[in-house]
Amino acid sequence: MRIHILGICGTFMGGIAALAEAAGHEVSGSDTNVYPPMSTQLEALGIHLQQGYLAEHLEPAPDMVVVGNALSRGNPAVEAMLERGLSYVSGPQWLAENILAQRHVLAVAGTHGKTTTSSMLAWILETAGLQPGFLIGGVPLDFGISARLGGDGLTAGSRKRAPFVIEADEYDSAFFDKGSKFLHYRPRTAILNNLEYDHADIFPDLASIETQFHYLVRTVPGNGLLVVNGSDQNLVRVLDKGCWTPRQSFALEEGDWSVARMAADGSAFDVLHQGRPAGTVNWGLLGLHNVRNALAAIAAAQHVSVSPETAAAALSRFQGVKRRLEIRAQVDGVTVYDDFAHHPTAIATTLAGLRKRVGQARIIAVLEPRSFTMKVGVHRDTLSAALQDADRIFVYQAPNIDWDVAGALRGLGSRASVSREIEQLVDSVSSELHRDDHVLIMSNGGFGDFHEKLIARLERDAAPRC
Repeated sequence: MRIHILGICGTFMGGIAALAEAAGHEVSGSDTNVYPPMSTQLEALGIHLQQGYLAEHLEPAPDMVVVGNALSRGNPAVEAMLERGLSYVSGPQWLAENILAQRHVLAVAGTHGKTTTSSMLAWILETAGLQPGFLIGGVPLDFGISARLGGDGLTAGSRKRAPFVIEADEYDSAFFDKGSKFLHYRPRTAILNNLEYDHADIFPDLASIETQFHYLVRTVPGNGLLVVNGSDQNLVRVLDKGCWTPRQSFALEEGDWSVARMAADGSAFDVLHQGRPAGTVNWGLLGLHNVRNALAAIAAAQHVSVSPETAAAALSRFQGVKRRLEIRAQVDGVTVYDDFAHHPTAIATTLAGLRKRVGQARIIAVLEPRSFTMKVGVHRDTLSAALQDADRIFVYQAPNIDWDVAGALRGLGSRASVSREIEQLVDSVSSELHRDDHVLIMSNGGFGDFHEKLIARLERDAAPRC
């Protein structure tokens, strides 16, 4: 089948392109952001990419157009697709019908931790020899790719379906399909990691997101499993709406899955199942949020017959995910981290984990409020508290942010500064850095190449002068 993907260079749609090509389809695509690294990854697979959304990109007519959720009516390619009567489908629906239908789907949902938990789960299953397929909204360092077809159909010598791990996003599916993506996936194992308000461009309030999570719960069969954060009251409300599936809870101190003898920074801990020792994790990750993510992944893996001991041993070798507290550079004693945190809760937990690791060393936090929810100021009242663990805070106020960022940070006093230009921000941050400082850069986008510019400045300043 000839497939053309609109919006192919997004992480999710790029993953679909890779899966479609691996499944034997002829794949092409178009986007306004045809540049590395996604462009090079796709071109290496032999996928033809085109810049922009032109009607002629749909000539000759493909057998199917897969439409990304960033596209809407008025887009030239969308209008041409509709006028010519081409067959089209959303990315989640195509994935469900063509890849997931014959798999044991393990879906990871939640406001935070989806990418990391999905990566952990895929790595556990890989270590156990199950050859999972996966589609993850990031790049697990242990795999180096965000999507893989994995084993196909029934596993050899058994009636069990091959596992497929999917990062289950609550965002909408397409301009013609406003239900959450995860409603297409029909998981047999579902992790509900946490639930907070986000995606203000799609959901008017928390209750509307809870409804979508309730719909997800409705799709999990009675012989499936729900793995639920037992300390999240918003998820309690979701399950109170109805639950027809066995469930297991996880939490640091109590639940079906919990921990004991945990290091302060979360770098080591014992796993308890029903209060009994079930394995030990000793890894390079940090933060209590990652300990919770690990418990969820271990519980889900057990549902496909991977023992907790095997899962814990696998996580002890887990390398992590790109852009999740990833060390980008160490220059003249200064360590620069890249992190995807863009919600106050994620910002706070990431900073708390780093603080436990570095002790009294200075942490310089640099934040780009880039998500729609951040840009419109939904989280302005909680932003200051989320940044409390940093010694110095720099926030970039892009031209499309019209709320009072400096006012929102007033509680941080002289520790916080706001910049409206990337170059000015580079100057301000670099001028205050000292040996043994830790620079945590947080953004869910490219941040105007701030990471590269800061590292280049540090390397220039550290170079010996003639």
